[in-house]
Amino acid sequence: MAYIYEEVSRTFSEYLLIPNLTTEKCTPDNIDLSTPLVKFKKDEECSLKLNIPIVSAIMQSVSNDTLAIALARCGGLSFIYASQPIESQAEMVKRVKKYKSGFVVSDSNLTIDSTLKDVIELKNRTGHSTIAITDDGTASGKLLGLVTTRDYRISRDPLDKKVKDFMTPFSKLVVGKLGISLSEANDIIWENKLNCLPIVDDEQRLHYLVFRKDYDDHKQNPYELLDSNKRLRVGAGINTRDYKERVPALVDAGVDVLCIDSSDGFSVWQKYTLDYIKSNYNIKVGAGNVVDREGFLYLAEAGADFVKVGIGGGSICITREQKGIGRGQATAVIEVAKARDEYFEKTGVYIPICSDGGIVHDYHIVLALAMGADFVMMGRYFARFDESPTKKVKSGNGYVKEYWGEGSNRARNWQRYDHGGESTNLKFEEGVDSYVPYAGKLRDNLEITLSKIKATMSSCGAASISELQKTARLTVVSSTSIIEGGAHDVILKDKDY
Repeated sequence: MAYIYEEVSRTFSEYLLIPNLTTEKCTPDNIDLSTPLVKFKKDEECSLKLNIPIVSAIMQSVSNDTLAIALARCGGLSFIYASQPIESQAEMVKRVKKYKSGFVVSDSNLTIDSTLKDVIELKNRTGHSTIAITDDGTASGKLLGLVTTRDYRISRDPLDKKVKDFMTPFSKLVVGKLGISLSEANDIIWENKLNCLPIVDDEQRLHYLVFRKDYDDHKQNPYELLDSNKRLRVGAGINTRDYKERVPALVDAGVDVLCIDSSDGFSVWQKYTLDYIKSNYNIKVGAGNVVDREGFLYLAEAGADFVKVGIGGGSICITREQKGIGRGQATAVIEVAKARDEYFEKTGVYIPICSDGGIVHDYHIVLALAMGADFVMMGRYFARFDESPTKKVKSGNGYVKEYWGEGSNRARNWQRYDHGGESTNLKFEEGVDSYVPYAGKLRDNLEITLSKIKATMSSCGAASISELQKTARLTVVSSTSIIEGGAHDVILKDKDY
């Protein structure tokens, strides 16, 4: 006879947090949101932590290099999507690792034979008023000069005037040598009252531009997630089909951590993948997704560095509808977290768990953490931002962005199904193609989310995620109490009646 779980499978929306005593240490400014990303032994420090408990989903419509840079600068991590050619995924990883906070690779470049008309057109197209003049017109050419708005007057200079006749030549520029730190570059900028400092090598080739305005921007990102070489951290998704070819390329590109992307991770194919990677590379690898104790323990014994929890809870996922498998996200996290804690007590090895899916409201993140998750993975949340790779589309009086699931026909990501076959055709979909409301810049929105998380943790009397997991109190709520928790029995002023 089939085994039947008698308890109700619950979602995050069925729970609320009960306040604990808020003490002096529990103000939002004192809340520590750092959390382990990969497994570690008792009494040892985790080798790879997040500064905020948030990562972005392994999805074509979410995690590319531009979003990875933006999220890492805020303290989180992106897993660049695997459903693309190996070479292009590795190139995305390289672009994140090459990015240096405050060091900008110039994308506005001309030659000495360009004209004022070219300068104006480039400025209008890019919005950049500082233009590097190189011998070949590229960002890595020999630097010959700079052009800024102070070098010309549109009202008086002819449009066919050559750049070489009005640029500030290299001989009059203050430059920094390749290898200097951002702090040293900023010191040169302030000492010489510059707006821009070119960084060149011994052959006078341009590498970066450092701007005065980026000094403040750097100060606004104190939680940047950096490796030992001060480069941004980045993850990448892999599958259980081409990992022998994909993993070497990603490791060579400098990836910090990998994660197996699968609709159902309780499979022997994930064990085979983990065995191969652990035998050949010194790289951390997460696995999943699972929804119960047995799935967690299987992946833990297989060598997973973290375990992803959740099947069918994503906003564009229809796995439960199509295949009838899955579990309410709250129930899944609670059971897996309990298994994780028991495994830690037994072995002395702590394996972080990631709650993937089911996040509708910002407070659901705190619920997931309180239930035992170490961090959460989100897709829809990040798909709304400028930095995600999808198109912004006009809709009514506003804008939306495209968002589709990895299980959809659009993604064609058959590699994420751990069934051992080689079919390249999706016989049915487990994800939909949709739109999400456009929300602007990642950092602006993430700051609001993090402020809500800190405020909620303050009310729970917890100054850290580990403390929240130990002391949080939760209550199951009814459908009517959910209605009671929002605006009700009033006419809202911004509604038309």
